[in-house]
Amino acid sequence: MTDVGKMLMILGAILLLAGGVIWTLGRSGFRGLPGDIAYQRGHFSFYFPIVTCIVLSILLTLAMWLWQWFKSQG
Repeated sequence: MTDVGKMLMILGAILLLAGGVIWTLGRSGFRGLPGDIAYQRGHFSFYFPIVTCIVLSILLTLAMWLWQWFKSQG
């Protein structure tokens, strides 16, 4: 049961950190990367952050690759 508690604490800390980063970016005026799809007409708006998703995917893939590499080294 203590392993589940540790995992929940780590996930909570990660969510807190991610929320802080997103909140800070929003307050500093970040509205997405060039190439993100934004469409507004009347009372309808559509936003699809395609480029942001691609960049985050690349960064997370690199981070997981590095983590596995360091894990196998030691």
